[in-house]
Amino acid sequence: MLYALFEWLNDVQGGIPGFGVFKYLSFRSAMAVIFSLIISILIGKWIIAYLKSKLIGETIRKDGPASHQLKAGTPTMGGIIIFAAIMIPTLLWGDLTNAYVLLVLLATAWMFVIGFADDYIKVFRKNKAGLAGKFKILGQVGLGLIVGFTMVLHPDFKGPQGRVSDNGALIVGNYLAGQGFEKGDRLLFVDGKRYSKEVTTPGSQYIVERLVTTDGFTETKQVEIPIASENTLPVWNAFHGNREAHFETKTNVPFFKNYVFNYAKLAFWEDDGGIAGKLIYVLICIFIVTAVSNGVNLTDGLDGLAAGTTAIAGVVLFIFAYVSGNAIFSEYLNISYIPHAAELTIFGAAMVGACVGFLWYNAYPAQVFMGDTGSLMLGGAVGVMAMMVKKELLIPIFCGIFLVEALSVILQVSYFKYTKKRQGEGKRIFRMAPLHHHFEKLGMHETKIVARFWIVAAMLAVLAFVTLKLR
Repeated sequence: MLYALFEWLNDVQGGIPGFGVFKYLSFRSAMAVIFSLIISILIGKWIIAYLKSKLIGETIRKDGPASHQLKAGTPTMGGIIIFAAIMIPTLLWGDLTNAYVLLVLLATAWMFVIGFADDYIKVFRKNKAGLAGKFKILGQVGLGLIVGFTMVLHPDFKGPQGRVSDNGALIVGNYLAGQGFEKGDRLLFVDGKRYSKEVTTPGSQYIVERLVTTDGFTETKQVEIPIASENTLPVWNAFHGNREAHFETKTNVPFFKNYVFNYAKLAFWEDDGGIAGKLIYVLICIFIVTAVSNGVNLTDGLDGLAAGTTAIAGVVLFIFAYVSGNAIFSEYLNISYIPHAAELTIFGAAMVGACVGFLWYNAYPAQVFMGDTGSLMLGGAVGVMAMMVKKELLIPIFCGIFLVEALSVILQVSYFKYTKKRQGEGKRIFRMAPLHHHFEKLGMHETKIVARFWIVAAMLAVLAFVTLKLR
């Protein structure tokens, strides 16, 4: 909203001095972080007070760690704080015409509703089981279907159509260099019209923003580049050429340089680009959304654990969104250039700020729990954002904590059922699952467990970035 307002004001009479800063992702991302922190801290105390007044408190399982019995009655459904701290800054500072932003906002709201319904049933209907598992899965599958079909059908997800990004940044090859363009140029005007993705007519006069150094002093200047009539179409095609085939169903593969995997190839019985290949991609989306949202949900068992680890994962996605949406950085890092994806940095920044701000009240001893309202929402957002920036194959690394927590539950339940069937008595691998409760049962204080999980999450985040060079 603010972004659209400042864009309009910046176009008034050629621009208002100082207002141009609002178009920069770096500035808007910083504002999104600041706003999300302030919102979560300011409204947090009011929401906590309201939850207390309505006796919306957590019930503690009797077989849990003894220390957790003291937490009975602590307000839950604190995910409302996180939701507000994500949505408001993104709506204010994001480009609401961007399909990536709209889809991730929809995913966040969708999972928020599911989590809210789950917590509502637990608290107000006194049903510890909450929303029936089949309805929870149905909601996750529904979101996966929406995300998957949007990404394979919407034109904004079909990849770059040339060598110019949404904000006009150019990748200048030999041909364009021969026409007078230089590396680092940013396209401003085409035949007197401000450049945007709506401009579709080849031009004969381009105006670019260029860094010019004179007598050791560097400044930004507007440079006019005239194009001969016989070159107008070739230049335009160089900027807006054909899209990469089947871009929407491809993803980057870690540890392999210049290699992408096309999920459509799993439909080996048909040619690439067929309906079966697209359906397979949709199934992948369903799996990612379901797995990550449940992983974060299972991780939310200690004060500050889910919020802290999600903030770290959010930083990873924030950076990947920025470099993937930048034509120059993506080319340097040998990852897919994804037009429009850079705008996800606004959402990523807001998510990180919201999680960190929530820790103001959720760090030990917690004054509020996020509940399923927060954990399912954050997990869904992380999963969808990872799919959008084509880094879902890195999820086992930068979301390693969520993966291990989920696996500990799967192994515990499976082994218990297996031994009960074979031996008549169920046995356990861990003293308690998820894994963080196992360490509590061993006598480790929850603050130490949380701190160590954060450290591991940070190490895994660094490893995710290292994979860009380990090829």
